Amino acid sequence: MEELILRHMETVRGITEKTIEKMPEAIADIVPPGFANNIRWNFGHIAFVQERLVFGILGEKMSLPPAYETFFAPGTKPEEWQGTPPTLAEIAEVLKEQKKRIAQFIPGRWHDKLPTPFTNRAGITLYTAGEALLFSFYHEALHIETIKRIYRAL
Repeated sequence: MEELILRHMETVRGITEKTIEKMPEAIADIVPPGFANNIRWNFGHIAFVQERLVFGILGEKMSLPPAYETFFAPGTKPEEWQGTPPTLAEIAEVLKEQKKRIAQFIPGRWHDKLPTPFTNRAGITLYTAGEALLFSFYHEALHIETIKRIYRAL
């Protein structure tokens, strides 16, 4: 089962990697009417939230550049950014490296209980490392769909 879940992670992240590679930098910061964030924010948010769900809520060190929390944490908005966010190429590299770190970290830890159960904004409570990783796939897919909707709107 562990191998199957890791293959699924590879599939989900592979879709994200292909999507970011095709995305023009020139449109990454446009927030179309009806959307709260832009394409860059959504890709960075995927990286930040997965890092938090896999490493942060287990009390492990998060290895993203420090600016990712400032730019991409839940509740942040591009209109409030101060400074220059990472390029799409930089985010793409972070996403690839993150996938490798997770694949090395998670085996054998699926049933590790979180120090404190984690309840997200939707009211979903996660209790184990495995639940958190599995939820992150759903989260990533939601944001990929949002990215595609923004792209079509532009």
